[in-house]
Amino acid sequence: MFIFLSNARTKGFLSFFVVLLIVSCGSFLKEKEEKEPLARVGDHYLYKEDILPLLRKGISHEDSASFVTNYINNWASKQLLLDKAKINLQEEKLAEFDALVADYRTDLYTRAYKEALVSQGSDSLVSQSQLKSFYEREKENFKLKEKLVQLRFIELPTEFLNKGEVIKRLKSFTEEDMVYLDSIGVQFRKLNFNDSIWIRASRVIEEIPPLTFDNQDRYLKKSQFFELEDSIGVYLARINDVRQVNEIAPLSFIEPTIKQVLLSRRKLDYIRKLETELIDEAIKQNEFEVYVQDN
Repeated sequence: MFIFLSNARTKGFLSFFVVLLIVSCGSFLKEKEEKEPLARVGDHYLYKEDILPLLRKGISHEDSASFVTNYINNWASKQLLLDKAKINLQEEKLAEFDALVADYRTDLYTRAYKEALVSQGSDSLVSQSQLKSFYEREKENFKLKEKLVQLRFIELPTEFLNKGEVIKRLKSFTEEDMVYLDSIGVQFRKLNFNDSIWIRASRVIEEIPPLTFDNQDRYLKKSQFFELEDSIGVYLARINDVRQVNEIAPLSFIEPTIKQVLLSRRKLDYIRKLETELIDEAIKQNEFEVYVQDN
C-alpha cells in the first residue's frame, strides 16, 4: 500500500530528485534506460518521465520539490480512490461508466479527425452574392431586438476652446472638414467618423453618459445633431441613420452571423457527405457488413 510522504521526510529526497532531473536531463534523454518509478499505488506506478515534462524551465529547486510532492500525493489520492471505487461500486454502474468512457474516447477521436478533414476539404469562403441571397430568403428572422444607429461622434474636453468650429465641421463633414478634424483629432477625448457602421444604441449610451435609455428617443433620431455635456466632457454627435426595434437588421450588421450560419451548414453537409462516402467505400472493400437476423 502506498503511504503519503510527509513534507519532512520527502523534502530532502524530492530536492535531490529535482536536482537530478535538472542536472542530468541530457543524459536521461540520451540513454535508454528502464522506467524509473517514483511512487506506487497497488499495481499503478508513477514514473520519473511522467513528471519531467511538467517541470517548468527556470523553476527553483524548492518550488520544484513542492510541485513534485503535491503531484505525487494528488496522483496517489486519485489512484487510491479509483481502486476503492472499482471494488465498492456495483458492476452495473462500473459497466455504465466504462461505456461512457468508451463513447467519449470515440467521440473525441472522430471529432478531431472530422475537424481535420473539414479544414482541409471544406471551402471557408462565402461570396457576397451568397450572403445577399440568404439574407433575402431569411430576413424575417433577422428582426432587431435593439435600436441601431449610424453616427459621427466627438467627445471634447470641457475646456476645449474652439467648439463652434468643430460643430460646424462635424455637421457639414466635407472632405475638407474631415481633413481638418483629423488634424486636430489628438485634442479630442473620443471620436468616430465612420458613420456607415451600424452600432447598437446600448453601446452609444455607454460612450455618452448624459444619454440614457429613457431619453434616447429624443436624441437618437435620423439626421439629428445633438450636443450633451457633463462634468467629464462635451459630447457632439450627428446621427446618419437609425433602425428601430423589430425592423429588419441591415445586411452589413448581420453579415458576420449569416456567414457563420452558412459555414456551419456547409460544414454539416460536408461531414454528411464524408460519412456516406466512408460507408460506401467500406462496403466496397468488404470492411463493413450488416448481419440481418430474422425474428
